[in-house]
Amino acid sequence: MNELEPHDLMHLNAADGWLGLDNAIEADKELNQITRTMQHHPEVLARRFNLLGQSECWHNAEKIADEILELEPESPFGWINRSYALHEQKLTGTARLKLLPAVELFPDDITIRYNLACYECVLGNLSQAKLHLAETFNLALKQDSTDEWKRQMLADEDLKPLWGMWDEVEL
Repeated sequence: MNELEPHDLMHLNAADGWLGLDNAIEADKELNQITRTMQHHPEVLARRFNLLGQSECWHNAEKIADEILELEPESPFGWINRSYALHEQKLTGTARLKLLPAVELFPDDITIRYNLACYECVLGNLSQAKLHLAETFNLALKQDSTDEWKRQMLADEDLKPLWGMWDEVEL
């Protein structure tokens, strides 16, 4: 894929700024000013996904994530975000099934394991959720980020059934 030109990068950065301010309307205006031929660049699509997520347009976000996955199957972004969009549409079983192959493709990706723990928990598969969560923390130990992930887990409603089972999760 071609690199974005400075003009397009300027609008992409501006869109990032608006997204950071939770202003999807202005972010969309900036993204629409990017050259037509670059509208399907993975970086532009990633911002579109974020914009649609902020707007809770999960069906459209899923389509964008599918497109990113087609363009860059070697990146975890499309895998993770397609499943997240499915989960947000209450299609958690499908989200789980579509994310499972990513475990082998990206064995060191913490977010994939974490999201699978969430999906298993929501589906009532607590033993499987604990296994994914344990692997999340094993990976986090390697990156010295266990406190960050523990805080996230203890604030994540999807993992609420495991909050009281923290001591059972092997690190």
